[in-house]
Amino acid sequence: MIGRPKELEGVLLVDKPTDHTSHDVVARLRRKLQMKRIGHAGTLDPMATGLLIMLVGKATKISQYLISLDKEYEGTIELGKVTDSQDAQGQVMETKPVPPLTEPELRAAMQGFLGDQYQTPPMYSAIKIGGVPLYKSARKGEEVEREPRFIRVSAFDLTRFGLPTFDFRLRCSKGTYVRTIAHDLGQRLGCGANLAALRRTATDRFHVNQALTLDQIEALSLPEIDKRLIPVREAAPSVAL
Repeated sequence: MIGRPKELEGVLLVDKPTDHTSHDVVARLRRKLQMKRIGHAGTLDPMATGLLIMLVGKATKISQYLISLDKEYEGTIELGKVTDSQDAQGQVMETKPVPPLTEPELRAAMQGFLGDQYQTPPMYSAIKIGGVPLYKSARKGEEVEREPRFIRVSAFDLTRFGLPTFDFRLRCSKGTYVRTIAHDLGQRLGCGANLAALRRTATDRFHVNQALTLDQIEALSLPEIDKRLIPVREAAPSVAL
């Protein structure tokens, strides 16, 4: 009698493409790996690309540990435009002239976001209030009172200076909305802003350079994918399953 094949188990690092939700990535992996027990440790907005930590099999049990790790991002902010979603995919609500900022002035404004703080989540988010996701209320044109959340920003560096767009690198705690930081920076500068592009480059010690694209994964055999899985004890050595 032939037994059932061993179910895959471990952490798989995926480089998420743009215009994919995190759930889209889960769905594609479920089809490829022929199993349902697959999750992720921290979502990315559809517009964003980069590191998505996928949990396969029993590795789903370490989700909360991995979600709690600090994240690192690279991206582009556009000054002068405010959107309803706080990113480039939203509807433009307001445009303002961009002041003649100097590079030192922009760096100084960015440094003002460093440290411990409270951030109000955007309306276009999956956070549920009264059992209803905020984005559903936002689509109806409703504004719901949100409780500010504690976050920490440990780095917010200017990597390319330009007007009206500039590039940045950000390192922050879990639950930080990067597009809200972009929006709030625009408010402080008096001209508004939105997040034009975002890429998650790292989650703690896991880096996007270690990740595979979905196309690469789908081209591999299941035994080859098994070899790419990070064992649970290696991914979360302090967590006892």
